[in-house]
Amino acid sequence: MTVDHRVGPPSFGDERETLRAFLDYQRATLAMKCEGLGDEELKERSMPPSTLTLLGLVRHMAEVERAWFRRVFEDHDVPMVWSDEIDFQAAYDASGSSRAEAFGAWEAEVEHSRRIERAAASLDVAGYQPRWEEQVSLRMVMVHVLLEYGRHNGHADFLREGVDGTVGA
Repeated sequence: MTVDHRVGPPSFGDERETLRAFLDYQRATLAMKCEGLGDEELKERSMPPSTLTLLGLVRHMAEVERAWFRRVFEDHDVPMVWSDEIDFQAAYDASGSSRAEAFGAWEAEVEHSRRIERAAASLDVAGYQPRWEEQVSLRMVMVHVLLEYGRHNGHADFLREGVDGTVGA
């Protein structure tokens, strides 16, 4: 893998600054796991019959960002990126996708999420989660998305090792 250029979260800071920094750190981790890989490498499966790929994870995280920031705080009816329904699994199928498409969508959703978070008066701002049919706080959304990245970055570790040829070696 390439050199680690991520900016680590602060050792001290208020709650919002800390959540923002940890979320950005996890976003940067996903990007780092994919750094230096082309379309075909990003589509490699490390453990067939699983269809999970790094490119599929990037696409999935674009959907997660959209579902938890844009759909909750701005437009409950904005369509998902790769699904006409609310189907997070559809994003995992990256067979017809490219690095440019997936990263373009993911980076755009991350920027929307950052804008929404920065515009919110506090972590207690409420939005409506249409899938749950209930109000949720910005704090809850940030923690939830942070946990999503943490889980999926664990998968990305294994996928990257498979692409680099170190799994089973």
